[in-house]
Amino acid sequence: MVAAARAGWLITAGDDGFPVATLLPLMWRGSRVIAHMARANGHHSQIRPGTPGLIIVTGAQAYVSPSWYPAKAEHGRVVPTWNYTAVHLTGTVTIHDDADWVRDAVTDLTDVHERGRCQPWQVSDAPDAYVDAQLRGIVGVEFAISRVEGKAKLSQNRSVPDQRGVVAGLRADADSGYLHGSAAAQARELADQMAETLAAATDMRQ
Repeated sequence: MVAAARAGWLITAGDDGFPVATLLPLMWRGSRVIAHMARANGHHSQIRPGTPGLIIVTGAQAYVSPSWYPAKAEHGRVVPTWNYTAVHLTGTVTIHDDADWVRDAVTDLTDVHERGRCQPWQVSDAPDAYVDAQLRGIVGVEFAISRVEGKAKLSQNRSVPDQRGVVAGLRADADSGYLHGSAAAQARELADQMAETLAAATDMRQ
């Protein structure tokens, strides 16, 4: 899921004790997450080596209408909710201001995103002097992972008929034009995840 999302929110405590958050493109490598942020972003200046941090990677999410539950017609004791998936990575953060480290991180990240394209762009395609100037505008981020927590609210607390009703409702919202853009795409993705979970649960019961 983290590899598919390709980005996450890095959250640390600022110098004043209040939380600071930055959305970062990231790569999960073994027990580490590698990323970078703009030098102009004051967040990095508030991170000391080994600073505790949290990275939140969000997946598909969508509103769930109680009208989709067959239980609504049976007893009416239903309310709206919000379904979602997320991964929380807990660990410590180190900022890297070494040009070679940052270049390697950016090169790897670019290769990840360009892989599979007909004409993949590479960092080496740009003039060295230009790349060097651009790299001076960012710092590297290394996140040592100590704990991984997956979260998924997919109506698993509801009956199977109610879950199927949510799958149908999400797909109807996405296909009817009620939802647009990323909201429609997320509704479809969430419906597919729920359908897969239902199918797996059915197989286990059989």
